[in-house]
Amino acid sequence: MKIFPVLTLVAVGTLVLPASMPAQKATPVVARLTPYVGYMTFGDLADGPIGTRIANQSTAIYGAELGIDVATNVTLVGNIGYADSNVRVGLPVIGGISIADSKVLLYDGGIQLRLPATTALGSGLVPFLQGGAGAIRYEIRTGPLETRSTNFAVNAGGGIDVQLSRAIGVRGMAKDYIGKFDLREATSLSLSSKVAHNLVYSLGLNLGF
Repeated sequence: MKIFPVLTLVAVGTLVLPASMPAQKATPVVARLTPYVGYMTFGDLADGPIGTRIANQSTAIYGAELGIDVATNVTLVGNIGYADSNVRVGLPVIGGISIADSKVLLYDGGIQLRLPATTALGSGLVPFLQGGAGAIRYEIRTGPLETRSTNFAVNAGGGIDVQLSRAIGVRGMAKDYIGKFDLREATSLSLSSKVAHNLVYSLGLNLGF
């Protein structure tokens, strides 16, 4: 038996068969939708006389984020979130009292940077950072009176995606919304507004398509 012709046939087959077989490539994910629930803590809206302060009470938040890939590991994101809270006046010694109902709407856009930490099958841990800008809209109601105030806010945050596959994952994220509440617009009171850090801690389902 001549061995060189056999080796030649094997080599030719190795080159020809892959070329004749259909390509088996994973479908790339170009967008991600992340509905989420979380918890939001609010910074002080304003400082009042004799050590009083005005702030929203910490509460649950619900929302969704849409991300569209524009480059490898670079995503444009848009987010909307809603929280139902109370405005509280903090008083020295005795604590605080609720003075109004406060509905809060967040909407913002920005850029997300994902680190390339998934496997070829799309599973694994993927850390990411986000930054952007948008607005926080407050709707404050006490009895028959209702006022609204929309305030510019920048945001920065980060988190981690636990990818079960390319299309499904779980996302945990912390995000800081930094803005100044316009108390004069909302209440006509001449109290001193201040820049506040409003923190959102969320857990969501990461759906890729």
